[in-house]
Amino acid sequence: MPEKIFAPRKLIEPLAAEKLNKSIPNFVNMDGCIRDAIEARLDSETGPEDPDVYQDLMNRLQACQERLPAIYQEDVCIPYINKLKRIGQNGFNKILRRDPFKIGEASLMLDIAQAILQNGEGYLQKATDAYQEVLSDLYDGFLSEEDRIGVKKPDLSVLPPLAKWGCPDDGPYTWTAASTQYFGFGKRTAIVNLPPAHARLGILAWAALGHETCGHDILDADDGLVPELANALQVELEDGDVGSILPSYWSYRIDETASDVLGMLNMGPAAGIALVGYFRALNAAAGKEPILGNIGPRDSNAVHPVDILRGYLAAAITRQLEFSDRDEWAKAIEMEVDKDLRAIRLGSARTGFIDISPDYARRSAEIVAETLVHGKVDALEYHSLGEIQNWRDEDEWTMMELRSLLTRTGPLPNLYAEGVYAAHAVSAAVIAALAGDGPISIIFDRMQGILKAMHDANPSWGPLYIAHPGDLVFIRVHETYE
Repeated sequence: MPEKIFAPRKLIEPLAAEKLNKSIPNFVNMDGCIRDAIEARLDSETGPEDPDVYQDLMNRLQACQERLPAIYQEDVCIPYINKLKRIGQNGFNKILRRDPFKIGEASLMLDIAQAILQNGEGYLQKATDAYQEVLSDLYDGFLSEEDRIGVKKPDLSVLPPLAKWGCPDDGPYTWTAASTQYFGFGKRTAIVNLPPAHARLGILAWAALGHETCGHDILDADDGLVPELANALQVELEDGDVGSILPSYWSYRIDETASDVLGMLNMGPAAGIALVGYFRALNAAAGKEPILGNIGPRDSNAVHPVDILRGYLAAAITRQLEFSDRDEWAKAIEMEVDKDLRAIRLGSARTGFIDISPDYARRSAEIVAETLVHGKVDALEYHSLGEIQNWRDEDEWTMMELRSLLTRTGPLPNLYAEGVYAAHAVSAAVIAALAGDGPISIIFDRMQGILKAMHDANPSWGPLYIAHPGDLVFIRVHETYE
């Protein structure tokens, strides 16, 4: 019998291939997008003041509780309120005194409060709801039962993170679900921070930071997945003729590397080219040349691959996607990365640097992409990440349809409950902005309007206990390196 699927990223009626408009890579407005991202990074807006008065915070939390969806009340708000009740005002103030610069436990405690209050009190409501929808879509695309056909449920049931604005000097960051649980502030729910400027600026970050905001908790949802992927990378790279350094270099950085893969499987090539532009902007905002960094630490304590390698990885991941124009897009991204190629050097002034040849860099990125996208692992019942999620022709068609709406005037059509999802909207906006389809400010605003409409229709934010909308099936009758 026919099924009606409400799962993100699975279209209700797959579109015929002949209807697919060719999406031609066009980065003519890359400089404009970089300027937009630099402006967002340098903006000093701080957002709401920290709620560091105990009784006032407790009163506000109580008032916000019923404004959150039932599942977030149970897993975030109520456990947090109960934790504060247990430690009392003295314990609350002790944490603040013990961490006066708010870089540890106090920062986590106040960030959770901000996430609850900002969602419950309607702070920057359109932008907050839009960003929340992006987080929810990325999580649902990998963790919902419908997308994991043939794969067991995640070992850890992870809710999409709560979005929070603030801390512009710290940039985007995430408190993982493990952190919130470890300190007893809630069940396994992450908190994501973006500087408030990203509510109105920095369109590239909305695609490039899908990695930062969601990847790690998704990877942790299946016991043994991360070490299994790291071991597979090590083996494949050692057999891949890429020198002696890169096998361990990539495998040590499995969390960040696999998170890049997850973002692109969900959002397509837009996430890859956005990453290139965004990293250029971050380097420029730090007073460096506006290019991808070519020099980075080699030791295992540094978790991010050097920028230039991540750029080549973005091109390589694109080649592993399932949409028809993947080779053309991969070539275009690689050519853009090549513009920033200098001498790739890994190490430090203290330990010395090792030069990495461009051939090794590109070849290793191809091996990494193929291994992480298509490698079958025991933790996923001998399935691959690319089988759970991928970017296909129907996704590309949907993205192009949305792109045509981003520079029009007039109200947006209200048709986003089925078959059109946050990943499509963000991808469309990034590609439209890079191609110069219209002013970035207009594209950004209309993207948020589309995402807001999706959020309003998202059952996770209704009264039911639904962690992943993809589980709903209606069945008829049945780091900048210094």
